[in-house]
Amino acid sequence: MAVTRFRRRVVALTVLIATAVVAILVVVSHVLLSRVTDADALDLARTRAEAVAANVTTVGGRVVLTENGSEALDEVAWVYADGRLIDGNIPSSMVERVEALAGASRSQTATVAHYLLYARQVPVDGHHVMVVVRVDLTPYETSEQHSLTLSLVLGGLAILLAGGVAHLVVRRALRVVHEMAALADDWGHHEPGRRFDLGVPRDEFGELGQTLDRLLERVDNALRDERRLTDEIAHELRTPLTVLRGEAQLAQLAGEPVAPQTVLSEVDRLNAAITTILRAARARTDAGTRCDLRSAARQAIAGRAVEVAFPAKAEVAVAADVAVALLSPLLENGLRHARSRVWITARTEGEAVVVDVLDDGPGFDPAEVDRVFDAGVTGGDGYGLGLPVVRRIAASAGVEVRAIADGRGHVEVTLPAARAAT
Repeated sequence: MAVTRFRRRVVALTVLIATAVVAILVVVSHVLLSRVTDADALDLARTRAEAVAANVTTVGGRVVLTENGSEALDEVAWVYADGRLIDGNIPSSMVERVEALAGASRSQTATVAHYLLYARQVPVDGHHVMVVVRVDLTPYETSEQHSLTLSLVLGGLAILLAGGVAHLVVRRALRVVHEMAALADDWGHHEPGRRFDLGVPRDEFGELGQTLDRLLERVDNALRDERRLTDEIAHELRTPLTVLRGEAQLAQLAGEPVAPQTVLSEVDRLNAAITTILRAARARTDAGTRCDLRSAARQAIAGRAVEVAFPAKAEVAVAADVAVALLSPLLENGLRHARSRVWITARTEGEAVVVDVLDDGPGFDPAEVDRVFDAGVTGGDGYGLGLPVVRRIAASAGVEVRAIADGRGHVEVTLPAARAAT
């Protein structure tokens, strides 16, 4: 329905523009044709006047015409000498106007009904001689009317043709757009890796294809991100569930009750994993959000053997629970791989606060340092919250986190510093 309305609007606009253009062309052409016919009629009148004037002469002091080539000329040409008609028959409806022109002192024109009157002065010594001729304008007016009618008919056909062409072109263009959109929608659901790959855009369809390719890329990334989240959830929850199941099965085989401490510990870890994954999915950095980094670090440490070296005041522009969710898995990862010592430091660099989580363990493999935050890459015998979840939380909160291969366990977290209150 929306596509049909758009097509109608485009066709209506095309017809409107074509109508305006045709109207302007018809008016201009009619004006030009009118001027041409007026000039032709005047040229004919002058030619007739010159032909009559060539026959005017004087005989014995009187002005006479030497010859008259046609009797019909008496009806279209009249000669006045000193205010007196000496040749021609004037229709009664034109007598007054012809005599007024004959009495003029210079050549001039006038229009009476459908006739053009032209008066020309003939130079004759001692006499005032005027030749007045008429030209029937009916053929010229008929020609103008026929031309105007033809222009209107052709203009109407041009408007209809413009509307028809616009309809066909828009329908074809929208069909292409519809087909591209349908393909993109189908690919997004079934073949997210497919692309139009039209190359450098040469027209609007190329730009549309490029835009749809970017959209498909975002959809593909979203699907991959969803699959990674599923992998991370499975990775984070499978181990505590396995431990709980194993404890329950051992207790069942031995006929003994399940150890409460083990169950509670595993349930706590399972709950922490679920909470952190939810934070990863919902974490956002809102304007004005801030927290005390020392307090967040203490919550993340939770009484474990971790050394802290923070400045007296370190505030960051992230929520406290997000900071805790970032640091907790990094500390647990360090405690799991450290030989004897885990420590955490913080320093200010420009408008950021850089937190280093370190341990004296073997550290990261330089060949894998860029992939340690991918699900399933890191090793170890613990289960914790995992570095993939840290990466997800960091990306959602606008925080940068990276592993450093320097011969020890070292993860650097760069958080935006909180601005001073004004």
